[in-house]
Amino acid sequence: MWRKFRIIILLLILATALQELWLDKADLAWKHNLYVAVYPINADGSEEVSAYLRTLSRDDFEPMAEYFAEEAESYKLGLRRPIEVQLGAVVNELPPEPPSNGSVLSTMLWSLKFRWFAWQHSPKVNVKPDIRLYLLYHDPKTSSRLGHSTALNKGRIGRVNLFGSSAYAKKNLVVTAHELLHTLSATDKYDLQNDLPSYPEGYAEPDKMPLYPQNFAELMGGRVPISANQADIPKSLRHTLIGEKTAREIGWLK
Repeated sequence: MWRKFRIIILLLILATALQELWLDKADLAWKHNLYVAVYPINADGSEEVSAYLRTLSRDDFEPMAEYFAEEAESYKLGLRRPIEVQLGAVVNELPPEPPSNGSVLSTMLWSLKFRWFAWQHSPKVNVKPDIRLYLLYHDPKTSSRLGHSTALNKGRIGRVNLFGSSAYAKKNLVVTAHELLHTLSATDKYDLQNDLPSYPEGYAEPDKMPLYPQNFAELMGGRVPISANQADIPKSLRHTLIGEKTAREIGWLK
């Protein structure tokens, strides 16, 4: 009996994996636009962040949708707006934190917990979302430095750490767009030890002469290279581009 039960469980896991693989390939064929639901969360419970969340509207995320439309046009994707963003209701629970030790087992368990959290905490939006991003807003007065954001392409969900202040709105969109592309299989293109973009894939203009300073950040490179040892955080999405390797990873370039 136990053997039959184990076989059934394994078959269900295999079926789920195959379904996700099929959906992943279908999404990255870009036959239709993808709907993204963003769910704000007051990460530190402060009244200041609560007040900020009450000001948020869909219009605050429209620049991100417009940005992806412009970048997709440069790759002749054929979709006028490949990404549509919907603002969901505030979620009152925190998604599980990724493991600090980074072992394979702990990462797998966290992934399952996060996907279970997303299944339980997905307030309805107008159109069923293809991607769900949980935006954890922190009070900049008490959180001077944010933890790393993370996202999964399996399940297309993200856990994004942001500052809960209008002063950071444009930079918040850069971080959110970066994590959104992780859900579409884009990889980081910077050195995890020093946050410097990797050359050439992490540079928006790898063929620029002279190479420095760069004018833009490659979105998955994360920063604008000023010199070989210095890079600045982009002020807004207008200071970023989607490079060819990233475009290839997300299916915009064959």
